[in-house]
Amino acid sequence: MTAHSTDGAGPPGSVARTLDTVFRLESARIIATVARIVRDVGIAEEIAQDALLAALEQWPAEGVPDRPGAWLTATAKHRAVDLVRRRETYARKLAEAGRELTEASHDPEPSGPGDIDDDVLRLIFTACHPLLSAEARTALTLRLVGGLRTDEIARAFLVPEATVAQRIVRAKRTLAKAGVPFEVPYGEDRAARLGSVLEVIYLIFNEGYAATTGDDLLRPALCEDALRLARVLAALTPKEAEAHGLAALLEFQASRTAARTGPEGEPVLLADQNRRLWNRLLIRRGFAALERAVEQGGALGPYALQAAIAACHARAAAYEETDWARIAALYGMLAARAPSPVVELNRAVAVSMAEGPAEALRIVDALAAEPALRGYHLLPSVRGDLLGRLGRTDEARAEFERAAGLARNERERELLLRRAGELP
Repeated sequence: MTAHSTDGAGPPGSVARTLDTVFRLESARIIATVARIVRDVGIAEEIAQDALLAALEQWPAEGVPDRPGAWLTATAKHRAVDLVRRRETYARKLAEAGRELTEASHDPEPSGPGDIDDDVLRLIFTACHPLLSAEARTALTLRLVGGLRTDEIARAFLVPEATVAQRIVRAKRTLAKAGVPFEVPYGEDRAARLGSVLEVIYLIFNEGYAATTGDDLLRPALCEDALRLARVLAALTPKEAEAHGLAALLEFQASRTAARTGPEGEPVLLADQNRRLWNRLLIRRGFAALERAVEQGGALGPYALQAAIAACHARAAAYEETDWARIAALYGMLAARAPSPVVELNRAVAVSMAEGPAEALRIVDALAAEPALRGYHLLPSVRGDLLGRLGRTDEARAEFERAAGLARNERERELLLRRAGELP
């Protein structure tokens, strides 16, 4: 029997707020634990919600338990075990599953927030299964592992709530229909699935760090969710270099958040950022994670290479001290390891700083016919910057205006039009 707080039940509103906070922190662990028993993430989420409703009914009258996470987990486990016992196949599987079910119903709560068991790792790999579309993986991961509500995910990605709800329902149905096992894969399958997991976390962070649409440049909550997921994954897969590489990259990127926007929310370019606002703790964490990635040996993967590039910026006390030659070389390595037009465009920016705008313009002009960059506002934006530095101001102005027309984020559009207007 779990002890309850001796302070009394408290106002219903305060209990509900406490429960909401606890559930956000514990939901991934609860769902993961239940999914190990029922082998279905959709049913596991329903059972976790049932436990939440039970708490809403009991806590206002009985008081908040001293260990609320343990109370929710135990309640969910008991309901999961009861469900399995009611299934027709339970009798045949009793000898095989009985011991696991009995032990599961009495497992103590992990000792602390950093003591995360393998069930959470299984949940992450299941939610990010390559069988699902990138949009479905992202929504399901934020729902099951991030603890976000459907309406919160919809607001974050500026899509209708019904669309997100459909994606989540279809994703759970697809996983159940395909009989995807609730497990951490191994060997080649694990390598393939890990890439999917890393991609989803990366996409979530990027949408928070540079929102593709809407009125705000940043969505800090999404960045925080992605960073937390990256840290969890790195802790649970200590021998995976790219997990540490992604964690390092996100630590470095998140460290600049306070300097990336001005008082009115307007974007501040890297060259103009006040580096005293950069978060030194996150930077130290970034260097530590990058070191762990390097320690695994072998050639650096795409995320670790991007983290190494971000580390160059973190080391520079001022923009003028940036080691652009090394950044250009790292982008060259990244282009060889994970070739893409966007990587080449970023390499052009580094080359422009290391070797001058003329050489970089040749790289950018070669990208003009790339189908993947058609409609990508940063291509004319970079070209406008290079043309402006070469003194070709009329052409530069036209490129900035074209970029503004392509940008879907209002803050970026304003910045591009301002840059066009500032040209002599």
